[in-house]
Amino acid sequence: MNGIEERYHTVLSKIYHAAQQANRQPQGITLVAVTKTWPVEVILAAYTAGMRHFGENRAEELAEKRPLVEAKLGPDSGIVWHFIGSLQSRKTNLIADYADVFHALDRVKIANRLSSRLQENGRSLPIFIEVNVSGEASKSGVTLINWEEDTTQREKLRKLWAAVHELPGLSLQGLMTMAPWHVPEAEIRQVFDHAKQLAGWLENELGLKRPLALSMGMTDDYELAIAAGATHIRVGRALFGERH
Repeated sequence: MNGIEERYHTVLSKIYHAAQQANRQPQGITLVAVTKTWPVEVILAAYTAGMRHFGENRAEELAEKRPLVEAKLGPDSGIVWHFIGSLQSRKTNLIADYADVFHALDRVKIANRLSSRLQENGRSLPIFIEVNVSGEASKSGVTLINWEEDTTQREKLRKLWAAVHELPGLSLQGLMTMAPWHVPEAEIRQVFDHAKQLAGWLENELGLKRPLALSMGMTDDYELAIAAGATHIRVGRALFGERH
């Protein structure tokens, strides 16, 4: 096996083990291979190794790479393109045109612009709402640090969800969050558990008939995220090494 294939199988093994430890089915966990800054050749090698979900966090990079990959593999390759970064208003058209899933919606303005473009091009886009439950100023997302006690925070999320739900072309999947870096494992677990509890509250609040998806966990903490209930993990360095 080449390096990418070996690392891929190592990550799959860890996903399987973490799922078993949490009494979960590994099939319920989507591995998003984060390929930002990596060239198309790396994506093609990852595809050969078996990966099908790829994540980018720069709109222009996604818009450049997707056509190049499809020129090699065809439009029906089975690849799902995830946009996992914060999105500026002026770049919404690129995401509406080139992304298959968007993980980081945090305001109605972006949702409105996405919906408008999606209606023009006849596409639909699964959406995660990004929430900040860690309290880090460097993190994006709807602020929900003290959501259990703060009715204003809860109402902000509920209103955003309701507004997005009404927009054509957008399909709400669940919540996305990020844990702090370089902190004790117990603190990371607490952030992921906090997000899981928030999702549970939102399910009850809205009377949803299905559990919400949870996009959380990266190279250094995806096993902890799986233990807390993550359905989508975003892994780059463990699959491809240090970025160029």
